[in-house]
Amino acid sequence: NRFTMALPRGIRNNNPLNIRKGSTWKGEKKIQTDPSFEQFETLQYGIRAGLKLIQNHVSGFNGSRPPRNTIRKLISVWAPPSENATEAYIMFVCQHVFKLPSDIIHADDKKLICAIARAMAFVECGQWIAPEQFESAYNLI
Repeated sequence: NRFTMALPRGIRNNNPLNIRKGSTWKGEKKIQTDPSFEQFETLQYGIRAGLKLIQNHVSGFNGSRPPRNTIRKLISVWAPPSENATEAYIMFVCQHVFKLPSDIIHADDKKLICAIARAMAFVECGQWIAPEQFESAYNLI
């Protein structure tokens, strides 16, 4: 319907961090109709996947890749300059989580990971999602 189509793509897909297709995620829809981005059964599962992916990037996928353990490193790989205003994205997230672009992030810092994901979801979708949504999704990891 017209109302649904007016919502940002990440919200329509229950994927507020706009995770691209490529992995199998807990809670993903069986039938995927978006050609580029994952679609989830619920917003909680979409947020959970985003949090998990952030943790994976921050930890370097448990040592198999270089750690993206700063906001600058994380967002530079998440939202590359070829597709995004990456520097503005980095600065927005930093302002909202009270960190510098080069401050070290730890994958097990629930409060910070949730705050970063929430600010990233705002950049991706243009609307705020309640912090409680991120905290409860984190508990599903």
